[in-house]
Amino acid sequence: MKIGGLQKISLIDYPGLISAIVFLQGCNFKCPYCHNPELVEPKLFGPCLDEKEIFKFLKMRKGKLDAVTISGGEPTLQKELISFIRKIKKMGYAVKLDTNGSQPQVVAKLLAEKLLDFIAMDIKAPLDKYNNAVKSSVDQEKIKECINIILQSKIPYEFRTTIVKSMLTEKDILKIAGDIKGARRYVLQRFVPEKTLEKIFLQEKTYLEEELERIKKRLEKEIPSVIVR
Repeated sequence: MKIGGLQKISLIDYPGLISAIVFLQGCNFKCPYCHNPELVEPKLFGPCLDEKEIFKFLKMRKGKLDAVTISGGEPTLQKELISFIRKIKKMGYAVKLDTNGSQPQVVAKLLAEKLLDFIAMDIKAPLDKYNNAVKSSVDQEKIKECINIILQSKIPYEFRTTIVKSMLTEKDILKIAGDIKGARRYVLQRFVPEKTLEKIFLQEKTYLEEELERIKKRLEKEIPSVIVR
């Protein structure tokens, strides 16, 4: 496992539970506004953490932590992901997966084996704008397949979009709601220009609070739970 980082405690990443976050290196998207460039750009990779040390930490924290979030980068690119999560589940932890949805076959297998307790999928843009948003060639059918797999799953989930004003209009955001029709929960994530893959996005103007609230109200006509985070 290419483990790029460990956040030992989070009170907000897994809704309702106290979790640790394991960050995995490598991603097949190159979103220019990405706030984890050290997990995406190979030349920025640091030394990998020892998997044994991760499990040693989790063993010590049993009873104090409820869950482990697997994030990235893009976790589903890693061949050892399923076996890694099996070990975490055997320790009694709930597991949340953060994914970009590009590997639906991996998500389907994890769900089939009941290895996930919560899944969060990032929706980068309306499907017809994906390639530009992620600066990579994207199989839109795989994104749609992963959306459908999650919609049909029996575990808690959320779809979420980082709202970058220069890349997503209000119309785009409403269009995304159509792409995830039937979703119970959609999160609008405020873009914070503090650390980005492409430096120009450090100068990005963000949506105003009132703009996000207006979009939220429009989305709530279609989606039961809309959260601005």
